[in-house]
Amino acid sequence: MPVPRRRPGVRRGEDVRRLRDLLRAALLAHRFPEGALPSETDLMSAYGATRAAVREALAMLRSEGLIERLPGVGTHVMADPPRTEMDEALGVTRGPMYAVTTPPRVLDRSTVPAPVTLAEALGVEPGTPVLRLEYVAMTEGLPSAVATNYVVHPEAQRLLATSFHGHWYQLMADAGVVLGESEFVIDCVPADAGTAELLGLAAGPRCSRWSRRSPTPAGA
Repeated sequence: MPVPRRRPGVRRGEDVRRLRDLLRAALLAHRFPEGALPSETDLMSAYGATRAAVREALAMLRSEGLIERLPGVGTHVMADPPRTEMDEALGVTRGPMYAVTTPPRVLDRSTVPAPVTLAEALGVEPGTPVLRLEYVAMTEGLPSAVATNYVVHPEAQRLLATSFHGHWYQLMADAGVVLGESEFVIDCVPADAGTAELLGLAAGPRCSRWSRRSPTPAGA
């Protein structure tokens, strides 16, 4: 599935948004010891990002109230959201709801090295090649969500070989990828300028954000 061309500056904005998302997921999962984030230089090295991208991503997290940055002290996590157990049934939607879902608009479908916090969440070594599949979900021709998924091999290879024409769970079912239990983090965040543009919104309105980690059963 071809990836559309980008306007100048759009790719950098997407890189910042992805970095912000990875850092947010890591801090909400308590992956930074003592709640202290690495230095800008260490983040640049770990995530293959420029200093400008790191600073912009951190500024976005600070605006969300998740971190605080103090000169001479460093960057620290400021939020610890409540956690609870919930039963979650995952399945593939069929019938009328699936029939009116417009094929997704793929933004990125490439292989990238897993940075340290993502690698830890996926249970692989840092730098391991993983599939990044990012898309705008469309419902009846209108954008409804922006999703960025990271998938390890061999499941990633199955997804690459399968046509993506519906929603995420449909793609996994078509590819024969079976999920185990899923861990969700659900919250509301203000739509940054890049996400708002993809969803056809003005920047600022709060959107529901879902972070999901879904291991596959052994041998699936």
